[in-house]
Amino acid sequence: MHGNNIAEASSRYTPPIAREVRVSPTWVPVLMFVLLGLGALVILFYYLGLVPGGRSNWYLFSGLACVLGGLFTATKYH
Repeated sequence: MHGNNIAEASSRYTPPIAREVRVSPTWVPVLMFVLLGLGALVILFYYLGLVPGGRSNWYLFSGLACVLGGLFTATKYH
């Protein structure tokens, strides 16, 4: 029986998800564009001096956070 090397079928295999199943909801691209646009506007208004309360670095941090949130959302879009 040394020559009989028959591998048993593994039950751990998970087939890939079909492309038709992986469809993002409508709110994903909407959220992506809103976050990207809002972040860009906050940063632009900061540099133009149009932000209320004077120039604070928190405006830049919040604008950057919105842009990064939009980029993260873009990676989840199918």
